Amino acid sequence: MRPEALLAWYRAHHRRLPWRVTEGERPDPYAVLVSELMCQQTRVQTVVPYFERWLKKWPTLADLAQATDDEVRQLWTGLGYYRRAANLLRAAKETVALHGGVLPADHAALLALPGIGPYTAGAIASIAFSLPTALVDGNVSRVLARWHLIEEDVSRGAGHRAVWRHAETWLTEPAPRAAPGVWNQALMELGATVCTPKKPGCLLCPVASACGARLAGRELSIPVPRPRKPPVPVVAAYLVLTSGGRVSVTKRPEKGRWSGLWAPPGAAGEGANE
Repeated sequence: MRPEALLAWYRAHHRRLPWRVTEGERPDPYAVLVSELMCQQTRVQTVVPYFERWLKKWPTLADLAQATDDEVRQLWTGLGYYRRAANLLRAAKETVALHGGVLPADHAALLALPGIGPYTAGAIASIAFSLPTALVDGNVSRVLARWHLIEEDVSRGAGHRAVWRHAETWLTEPAPRAAPGVWNQALMELGATVCTPKKPGCLLCPVASACGARLAGRELSIPVPRPRKPPVPVVAAYLVLTSGGRVSVTKRPEKGRWSGLWAPPGAAGEGANE
């Protein structure tokens, strides 16, 4: 694969998003953090208005650190996976306490913050600080699995390790890339807009000629689907009490299903309906 082809494609065709800046400008690390957490398991089109409202209300990590749990959850309502919102608030508070309100330009220090895993740390380190740090999300995993014809489950075990190894190799060999953040975003953008799960646009792909899955005629079967967990039945009963247009709710525990959210009083588990 010629890396220049991917970079040229990205520079010409990438989506204009509010958290992206013109190449050569330094992105706001806080904006990168917010956008990456919001975009996890959520479509970009859905995220854009939430991101803009969030940055308007809390333009810095220090501002966010002063927010309450309920304020954060209220602004997050509709995005789902509310643990991400709680992690953002926790990360803001810890960044203020330990780093003066400025995200550290260090991969290990980023990983130590609440809710920041290898992918998010790699995104902040490479995009915001131009550190040669790899990242692998669902889009990058799919792109690299197809290019390198990885036949194992890329969500775990040998397949997962192989994807990360290729991500690191493309970023650092034969020498560290001059713009690691641009490279990582190019991989993500290709997976999001061209190398899609069910209908990959191979005719539009700038590097299709080097794609192992494409050459083998297996672009629709790679990556191999991960085993699905069977659904877990849950027995629950809730009491909806209303009065004068108001509904009685209680705050759920901070751990467990729907942690920290507001819900009608009730119970779950064996005997809940008795």
